Amino acid sequence: MAHQIELSLSGHQFAPPVSAPLTGMAGWAAVAETAAEQCLVIDTNLKIVAASPSCCALLGMGEPGEIVGRPLLTVLRLIDFTANRNLLTDSDIDKIPPLLAVTSGRLARGLMRVDGAAEPGTDETVDGIATPLFQDAAVSGSLTFFAQIT
Repeated sequence: MAHQIELSLSGHQFAPPVSAPLTGMAGWAAVAETAAEQCLVIDTNLKIVAASPSCCALLGMGEPGEIVGRPLLTVLRLIDFTANRNLLTDSDIDKIPPLLAVTSGRLARGLMRVDGAAEPGTDETVDGIATPLFQDAAVSGSLTFFAQIT
């Protein structure tokens, strides 16, 4: 036996749409700069556009103002998960979430091991989730959120 259901939404007030959508990399940079979460924005040249202060602290990158405009791979020293702590090869670097989101145009997730994150000679393992950023239907960069793995 079939049942019929009727739904009415009369009298409900909906929130107005956001009046100013994020536009371009400047909009995403403004969000990242003030975010409480550990996040990072890079452009298609793999240069850092913005990073939250908590991201800089987690990854040992210095102050946000010191790293903006620098290539991501000169700021982060990425190492493998072996006991030898070798630097990542170029083919492995291409697979880290912030870069993979830019090159593939898709969501990317993975673990990263950063040398010297807390202090020189130590390392930090983080889970990175990256999304590509688009402008005019073309990838313009990526936004990555990081979580410390303990």
